[in-house]
Amino acid sequence: MAGKSSKGKNRKVSQQSTTNSSELHVSSDAPLNDSSTASEANGDKSLTESIEPKPEVKEQDNASEQHQAKQAEVHLYPVPVKTQGGEKLELQLSPGDSVMDVRQFLLDAPETCFMTCYDLLLHTKEGSVHHLEDYNEISEVADITSGSCFLEMIAALYDDRSIRAHVHRTRELLSLLTLHSSLSTTLALQHETGRNAANNKADAVKAEVPELDNLGFMENVTSSLTSLLSSPSKEIKCVESIVFSSFNPPPSYRRLSGDLIYLDMVTLEGNKYCVTGTTKSFYVNSSTENILDPKPNKATSEATTLVGLLQKISPKFKKAFREILERKASAHPFENVQSLLPPNTWLGLYPIPDHKRDAARAENSLTLSFGSELIGMQRDWNEELQACREFSHATHQERILRDRALYKVTSDFVDAATSGAIGVISRCIPPINPTDPECFHMYVHNNIFFSFAIDADLEQLAQRRASEELRKVESTAPSQNSSDKNEEVLPQSALGGSSVPHAGSINGTEALSPDVPAETQLAESEQATYASANNDLKGTKAFQEADVPGLYNLAMAIIDYRGHRVVAQSVLPGILQGDKSDSLLYGSVDNGKKICWSEDFHTKVLEASKRLHLKEHTVLDGSGNAVKLAAPVECKGIVGSDDRHYLLDLMRVTPRDANYNGPGSRFCILRPELITAFCHAEAGDKSSSGCESQEENPVASDSLGADNAEESVKSEENAVSATTDAQLQNTVDGEKQNIQECGCHSNGKDATKEILFNPNVFTEFKLAGNPEEIAADEENVRKASSYLKDVALPKFIHDLCTLEVSPMDGQTLIEALHAHGINVRYIGQIAEGTRHMPHLWDLCSNEIVVRSAKHVIKDALRDTEDHDIGHAISHFFNCFAGKVQGVSAKGVANSTHTKNHKKGQSGHHASGKSSKVQAKPRSGGYMKKKQSLFLSFTSESLWADIEEFAKLKYQFELSEDARNQVKKISVIRNLCQKVGMTIAARKYDFSSATPFQVSDILNVQPVVKHSIPICSEAKDLVETGKLQLAEGMLSEAYVLFSEAFTILQQVTGPMHREVANCCRYLAMVLYHAGDMAGAIMQQHKELIINERCLGLDHPDTAHSYGNMALFYHGLNQTELALRHMSRALLLLSLSSGPDHPDVAATFINVAMMYQDIGKMDTALRYLQEALKKNERLLGEEHIQTAVCYHALAIAFNCMGAFKLSHQHETKTYDILLKQLGEDDSRTKDSQNWMKTFKMRELQLNAQKQKGQALNPSSAQKAIDIIKAHPDLLQAFQAAAVAGSSSSTSHVGKKSLNGAVVGAARGLDERARKRAAAKALLVRRHGGPAQASPPTSNIINSGEPLPTDVAVNEASDGGKKESDNQTSNGVLGSEGHEPKPGQQDQAPVGLGPGLAALDAKKLKPKSKAKATTAESST
Repeated sequence: MAGKSSKGKNRKVSQQSTTNSSELHVSSDAPLNDSSTASEANGDKSLTESIEPKPEVKEQDNASEQHQAKQAEVHLYPVPVKTQGGEKLELQLSPGDSVMDVRQFLLDAPETCFMTCYDLLLHTKEGSVHHLEDYNEISEVADITSGSCFLEMIAALYDDRSIRAHVHRTRELLSLLTLHSSLSTTLALQHETGRNAANNKADAVKAEVPELDNLGFMENVTSSLTSLLSSPSKEIKCVESIVFSSFNPPPSYRRLSGDLIYLDMVTLEGNKYCVTGTTKSFYVNSSTENILDPKPNKATSEATTLVGLLQKISPKFKKAFREILERKASAHPFENVQSLLPPNTWLGLYPIPDHKRDAARAENSLTLSFGSELIGMQRDWNEELQACREFSHATHQERILRDRALYKVTSDFVDAATSGAIGVISRCIPPINPTDPECFHMYVHNNIFFSFAIDADLEQLAQRRASEELRKVESTAPSQNSSDKNEEVLPQSALGGSSVPHAGSINGTEALSPDVPAETQLAESEQATYASANNDLKGTKAFQEADVPGLYNLAMAIIDYRGHRVVAQSVLPGILQGDKSDSLLYGSVDNGKKICWSEDFHTKVLEASKRLHLKEHTVLDGSGNAVKLAAPVECKGIVGSDDRHYLLDLMRVTPRDANYNGPGSRFCILRPELITAFCHAEAGDKSSSGCESQEENPVASDSLGADNAEESVKSEENAVSATTDAQLQNTVDGEKQNIQECGCHSNGKDATKEILFNPNVFTEFKLAGNPEEIAADEENVRKASSYLKDVALPKFIHDLCTLEVSPMDGQTLIEALHAHGINVRYIGQIAEGTRHMPHLWDLCSNEIVVRSAKHVIKDALRDTEDHDIGHAISHFFNCFAGKVQGVSAKGVANSTHTKNHKKGQSGHHASGKSSKVQAKPRSGGYMKKKQSLFLSFTSESLWADIEEFAKLKYQFELSEDARNQVKKISVIRNLCQKVGMTIAARKYDFSSATPFQVSDILNVQPVVKHSIPICSEAKDLVETGKLQLAEGMLSEAYVLFSEAFTILQQVTGPMHREVANCCRYLAMVLYHAGDMAGAIMQQHKELIINERCLGLDHPDTAHSYGNMALFYHGLNQTELALRHMSRALLLLSLSSGPDHPDVAATFINVAMMYQDIGKMDTALRYLQEALKKNERLLGEEHIQTAVCYHALAIAFNCMGAFKLSHQHETKTYDILLKQLGEDDSRTKDSQNWMKTFKMRELQLNAQKQKGQALNPSSAQKAIDIIKAHPDLLQAFQAAAVAGSSSSTSHVGKKSLNGAVVGAARGLDERARKRAAAKALLVRRHGGPAQASPPTSNIINSGEPLPTDVAVNEASDGGKKESDNQTSNGVLGSEGHEPKPGQQDQAPVGLGPGLAALDAKKLKPKSKAKATTAESST
């Protein structure tokens, strides 16, 4: 189990080498404790990882005594290590570490990273020596806590396997490809270098902060594609080449002398060497070009490692190798860690980099094994998985070990399954049943079972078209019949497989009855569909989480590649060894005709079912016998040859959706999130005390409960978008928590009140039992379905409109839907419900377009030969985004209708139908007919297909010019991610007929769905931490988040989305505690993990950049902050396009930064832009629009233009009054601001009358700026005309002021938004202790302010006010870090936390915190 490097995070290999500047982006003036920055120098995971957590651990310990016991588990003790070369180093170990962990730490330390083959001896103080076995824990061997123990590395003998592994490791070390540098690190390093250069020149002059060009690029998203990817870092060459020599394998007489391998090496000096690798060492032999001479070379030296040998024979190698180690050491430790399942990238470098010779790469690819290891035994995935599941998990440490083992095995399985599926689809792996129809072929490779699933939705479309065509043609009776028959077959066969793929192996043949042709019957019941495979994966996951001892599931993954969907499962023990018909003990293989039952099995299933809200009920089999089940009829309980009880085919572990009951909707089931939400709501209705849910919608309550905690916090983080996914996720987490609570409460109450569902109602199976009970079961399911339709959907639509949930792209929208328990098939209704919000309407309709187009392109890819794939994809994209009229003469005749007509006819033979849909193309006549299928697309026919599909699947009518309305880049990005395509990152001209060339299509990658388990213990700690954070209990929250972080590090390693989550919350806590440098450190970790685990342009990555910017700004490093903001805007423009409230919120934050450094003209332009966006997207009376006005009022206040400030604040007040009522704290705050501005205006006038000299930088400056920017003036005038008829539009100074004010109102809204978000937001939640004086003090102080003070105060007080109150609660204008008490000023990620502004959120203080940060959950 090598995945333990994760743990390395808590250790430090203690040689302090150079301080590393990357972690140092907190520039020199930031107060950093060395522990945070120093000593990442050695660059490899453990070192650096180890180093960072030190401060965390320290603070953790002080944070709260009561956690002392738990913390003890993480205590580290120094243990000296004597290396093979005789050097000494020190590791920080805990007694719970296994020897594998120690090996991982040594692999990460620069001194020992190239040693792979050694034994470890532990010397104790008594003088005894213990030989350590890999799977021992150190504590089992000796007590390291007492000190005076040390480890010694002793060279072990190589064998064939370990010497190849050693060569592989050496090549890996000599390459920088494993280093994944984050742009944030690069920015910080550049900034650092720039500062140092400036300091050397003794420049005290403040560097000019460059202006961002974001306003321009936001409108032209295609040109920003080129900026997403940074060019790869320059390689450092250590050696020309190291390849396996053609003298291999060693002749038999040399084997007897210990020769294992021969290598040819060319050094940088140009010398060629032939190296012998023996069981003990490597040495240069005396071979000539063609004849082996095994004698050592005269001048030779030998070494136990390859690196050691190279250092002796090549001085240039020595120097370059040191450089590589330094480069890796200067990187953030997380940048050296490999990510287990990295996300697919949809953009590739352009121009395409040169492909250079690399013998090592060529050798690796020739040993292609589709996921199985070449040397040694194949892994028995099933045995590994079930054995890990049987680990004891009574104590905390045991649970961590079990979770880690499960995570590692499942991740390895998914990795191997992905490689195997590619082999199956590329036809490199032969089927085990070659005589069956092709669509039912099954494959076994590397102990993994593979089978295909078909796209039933597409079938339905084809079927419907075929029957329409046939009716039109008024064909003869026989064909008419066949078409009818066809129609019946379809829904069943397509949607009905009672058993999914794996069933194939188990019962593929059993289910057949002799008198019906095998193909037809199989097609009707056995073929897995996309829907059944998805549901099976969800069901398997649910039973795994229920974790009932003695009940087992198979490992499972779904791989989509080149249009095919393959289901991969671990092999059920004994299934391939003969007839297992007698081993079926539970459930049915023939759709309920015969149902098996066993007491033992039933008890276990019943226990799991209760945890999943499933009811024990009685069904009738084909012969009328009543059988008691606690699971769907078609599940199968089988005893494997290992005597374990396996439950398979879990396609319906939640009940049918009663809103969908037509043909073809067999697999339309409710989501588990909905079931828990519904039970929660019902429990709440039945007794107000139960589960404390006063909301009608549990989801709501969750999102307001635990999640709220985050909200407030987050509210600063991402303000507007705050909720993005964050909330989605929160909701999910919250729900789970609520569910658990619910569970406890309800158990405490009356067990009979717990709601259980019968999974077999509304299905073709006959239910036994009295009619009342059956009616009650049906009523329960109907109630849950109507809860989805009447409560969950409207609540979700409301949350979207209030920006409570603010998804940025298709992926985050779907995550949000799922978190609220809503299936994607309802997306059409959500689109209708959000029609009045342009950005939401776009988001939903674009997602429908992408999902419809995905089926069409996959269908085309399935029928495309390998050499045509690039052509097919570019042609598809041209039809989709360009204007393709027609192609070759035969292509046109073949347009889609004919194609589908053919499809419908082939459907007469069930096998023909299925093979059309899913079979892989083969050479021969059949193929020739089809090879130009993709050529038959034209723009018209493709969009007609998409529109028809949207209607059929989502009941959604696309608008007439949907083609022109879709946001091309966002939609193509979404489509590439769903299908796994990579295109060149260049500027595309979408106005041309064919924007894409074949050369733009760079890759097609597999898209994988899996059920890798996550650590529930860490999740619970995070949930509790969120609540503590919401209550402002910072030290307690810090301890909880740190603990969750430590556990996740040990279970999953650092590269995991949940670890990023912990880092985000830790950053937030440190920010609130006033430790900006610490917050930046944690935020940087989150950023690196998000880039690597979610993708460079995922919305969460954008929010991470936004938060980094706010924290840097808090340290007064505005230039660095603005660079991060620029990146955040670039990423947002790719995922959502320029029209999204989050973009406006980010503009407000950027404006605040410019305002703080005195660049008022730039700040006003950004505010104006934000205001325009919000008015257009959300409407003139949305709270976010008020935030904009408030921000503008603050900006004008900074410039001394108090009249404008007052006018804008009045607009803010009007909106808040209308939306929230006069008693809301935010409305009152706004009223106080109005008074302040009025008072300042009066003071100013009084000074004028007294003849005091006006400071030229005050009001006049505002007017000058506006005159200098005619666009501002026009906007002001437009706003003035629209907003107040009182202001005239001539441009005399007075009326300009009026106009400006009116216009400023426009600006104002943005500003206000910002400020409101910050200030007003913050206020909502109860009185924050503010770094700057509370508004009311400023207002009531009543002292006259001289103008120049007003300006400074404005930029100081105004800023403080605004900043304390802007959407980015993060920016304290003078870098005042908020004190711990100020928990309300959460960092906003990218803009005003609407959540925060939402009236509903004005619940108790506890709800205050969570909006923005969440977006990344």
